[in-house]
This record gives sequence, structure tokens and C-alpha cells, in this order.
Amino acid sequence: MPRFSRRSFLHLSAAASAVAAFRGGLTEPMLAAAARRRPHALDAVMIDSNENPLGPCSAACDAMSTILPLGGRYSDNLTDDLVNTFAQIEGLTPDYVRATVGSTPPLLSSVMAFTSPKKSFVTADPGFEAGLHMAPVVGARVVSVPLTKTYAHDVKAMLASAPDAGLFYVCNPNNPTGTLTPHSDIEYLVANKPKDAIVLVDEAYIHFSEAPSVLDLVKAGKDVVVLRTFSKVYGMAGIRCGFVIARPELADKALEHGGLNFMPVTGVVAATASLKHPQLVPERRRVNASIRQQTFQWLDRNGYNYIPSEANFFLVDTKRPGQDVRDAMAKENVLIGRVWPVLPTWVRVTVGTEGEMEKFQAAFQKVMKS
Repeated sequence: MPRFSRRSFLHLSAAASAVAAFRGGLTEPMLAAAARRRPHALDAVMIDSNENPLGPCSAACDAMSTILPLGGRYSDNLTDDLVNTFAQIEGLTPDYVRATVGSTPPLLSSVMAFTSPKKSFVTADPGFEAGLHMAPVVGARVVSVPLTKTYAHDVKAMLASAPDAGLFYVCNPNNPTGTLTPHSDIEYLVANKPKDAIVLVDEAYIHFSEAPSVLDLVKAGKDVVVLRTFSKVYGMAGIRCGFVIARPELADKALEHGGLNFMPVTGVVAATASLKHPQLVPERRRVNASIRQQTFQWLDRNGYNYIPSEANFFLVDTKRPGQDVRDAMAKENVLIGRVWPVLPTWVRVTVGTEGEMEKFQAAFQKVMKS
């Protein structure tokens, strides 16, 4: 694992400057998309962000409670334990794995590392926008490519639209559609990309589906960077921990603009305990899929259109400006997710608990019939 050094301090300083430029360069629509959660009552149903209402598992909570008295110290040995645990589970050598504070900071750092005025950033539309907003900071052209009719990444169109690509971003399952891009399509993208381009696969939601990971492409030495986070299935959105997985030199470059730093001990021990819980992911996948399917059945019975998702969220068609429906739902004490410009009458809804989804159904029915 890379240690904190004068070199990483300089990288962090560069990243801080870039983030400042990033914030200063945001347009009003971008700021709206990145807005904080609106004020709400304590008993509000919060299914507006892709969080897991189950929170950290009990083993993770116990690990955090135990480590708190040592929170005043940096603990590289704990980070090493986390990396070694993940590497052993996934059949990787530890030098292929870097622990990070969630997956968004390394996404931004990767955009800074692999794009430039001569190397474009290629993404899906609709898709997760963080990289799209960072690319202009480094002067990179942004190429947004519509999804296919099945809401997968259109890899052939992505390749055709950007022969100058520096970074192809694939979120799989995709945010906000929750849909999958086949492994074979990602293989095709990797095999046919420009020589110096990198394929960045964001697997933030991979645990909610049965889809195969692309870690096999990393193991094969391909120009692929994989992002993972504990914010979703593991219920640690407010604790922040994740991974960058790639060939060692590629992982170092992805993080050279600010990813090398000491990790928070609470996040590290919670993540380690979660990885060592063998039934945690399959059980939470089962719970999410069951509640999601119940919700889809209710939508079907009531004639609402939605995009079938394999993640912990989905898009539903409101048949009117989605923002108006969001505002009306908030008045019913139910917060739902945002709207993507390319789909102005669709809103994203996170899968909550059974009780929360029942309240969503009642409020949604009321709003849609008003």
C-alpha cells in the first residue's frame, strides 16, 4: 500500500486546487444536481439518495465502537488488513488494491489523470454525472452517448463518437437506470478502445445484481480500473470507504491527483468486518430484490411505467415534469430522487424498507391522481 508522503501531499494540494476550480466552475444546473438533501421532518421517508436503510451490519458497528478510542491516530496497519482481506477474497495480489474514501473521489481523480484537452471523457446519458462535471476542469471534451433501447451502455457508439478518448466511464449497474451492460460489451470496449485510453468501471451497485464483475479483466492486465464502495449494499454511505482496483502502476496514476492519504479508522474497520461477514451481501441482495419486486408489482397493477432495475433504485415515469412530482411528494413527507435532463418526466426512487415503500406508494398514488 502506498504511504502518505511529501509526494502524496503535493498531489493532495493539486487535488484541492482542482476541487476548488471544480466548485467554482459549476453551472447553476450542475449545482442543482449536486444540491444537498432538502430540509425535512425527522420522520420523513428518505428514498432520494442511493443509501441502504439497513445501515452497517452489527459486526461493523461493533468494530467501529471498539476502535473509537484510537480515533486520534493514523493506522496504516488497519488499512493493510482491509486491503489484504479484500485481495484474498477476490483472488488478487494486494498491490492491485488501493483503499479510498468512497468511490467518488477516485472517480474525480481518474478524470484528472486520464483526460485532457486532447483526451475526451466518454460517458452514458443518462449516467452518474460526477466525472462529466470534472472533465471541463481539466479542459477535456465531454462525450455523452445515449443508452441502448435496453438501457445498456452503447459501447460501439461510445467508441465511434470519441476516437480521441482518454477515459471511458461505465457505471454497471448504471445510475440512474439500475440496468446492466453485459460483460461481453465491456470486453468489446476494452478490446477496441484507443491504445492509450482507460476503461473505468464503477461497480458501486454490483452487489445488488447477479452480474459478473469485470475484475477478471483487471487480473488479465487490461487497461481497466474498477471502483468499489461500501456506501451501498454494506450500508456505509455516511462512513466512507471504497477501493480502486487496477494494475499497480495504473492504480497509482488514477490516484495521483489526491487519492493517497490516511484512511479513517472507523470506515476501515467497518469495511473489514463487513467483508468477513459471509452472508451479508447475499442476504441484503435478497432483501433489496424482494422489496424492489413488490414495488414493481404495485406499479404494474396501477399502470405506472418504470425501467426494470437490478440495483437499489429505479426510474419511474411521472408523465409530467419530474421536479413537480418531487416537490409534491416532499409535501407528503416522502423524499424521492432527482431528475436527469434527458428524461425530464422520470424520477429516481431508492428502494427503502417495506414500510417506507408502502408510504411511497400511498404518497405517489395521491400525487399522481391530484
